Amino acid sequence: MRSAVSTFALTVATLFVVDAASAQVVSPQPIQPETLLPSGTIVDEPSLDYFDLDEWLDYSGASPLTPNTNWQWQLLPDGILYRAYLANPKESRLGTQMFNMKGDGAFWDSTLGGRVGLLRYGTTDPSWPQGWQLDAEGSAQVRLDPDENMDQRSVDFRAGAPLTYGYGRHRIKFGYYHLSSHMGDEFLAAHPNFSHVNFTREVLVLGYSYFVTENLRLYGEMGWAFHSDISENWEFQCGVDYAPARATGIRGAPFFAVNGSIREELNYSGNFVLQAGWAWRGQNSHLLRAGFHYYNGLSDQYSFYRNFEEQIGGGVWYDF
Repeated sequence: MRSAVSTFALTVATLFVVDAASAQVVSPQPIQPETLLPSGTIVDEPSLDYFDLDEWLDYSGASPLTPNTNWQWQLLPDGILYRAYLANPKESRLGTQMFNMKGDGAFWDSTLGGRVGLLRYGTTDPSWPQGWQLDAEGSAQVRLDPDENMDQRSVDFRAGAPLTYGYGRHRIKFGYYHLSSHMGDEFLAAHPNFSHVNFTREVLVLGYSYFVTENLRLYGEMGWAFHSDISENWEFQCGVDYAPARATGIRGAPFFAVNGSIREELNYSGNFVLQAGWAWRGQNSHLLRAGFHYYNGLSDQYSFYRNFEEQIGGGVWYDF
């Protein structure tokens, strides 16, 4: 009996010692201090759920309208810094439009001319130059009468030299142009009682345009004639141009243009022009357009400057 009790007591004591030996003491973990993110670390944040105008206008630096200061002198540079107003019928370009004029039948108006750069201090990109540039422009703006064996009814001659400046989205033009209007010999022979006027203008112009986007431009211009005959001193115009800014390839892209102008000799009345259709821009920045033409107001052939005209037709225009 004593032997069994002793054996039981020894067993209990052995288990107690083994359990005590196997017990572990868990030490408390040290508290790690919070550290700041290294400088320059980008923290992910939820995307903005509003329209960011600054980012939209900036184009993330990819726009050719981003200011560029890598300027150099260039003789006979490629590209025009201050582009022609698309819907202004008195710009120097290559173009033609055929239209019906209410009460006077069909007419064919054509502009034979263009504009080239002479000297630039600026960037070398022909599509989107920036800097200073001196240009030369000239054109003959002819009206033919298909109902009278294509007789020449009148022609306006224009020549000028604009000095232009462009930086980023802004374009400024200051220049001179001469304009004189002449009657066609065939028209005078057919209408001997018509009273011809010697309409001339020698004008200083100041224009400003702003590119809202690459394709959309707003502009305004005023001109003051320091010498004129029949014409008075002041003229004003403004408008909107929407056309492809970059090379389009064969597919092209839509264009839309509106121009309004007023002149002092018309008691500050004038005309409104709308053109819309399809356009192609080349790698050299030249622009070819074809589409609808609408003109409403006093004649853009200045020998008939007091005649009201409403023109509805179509045309093709090429700007350098």
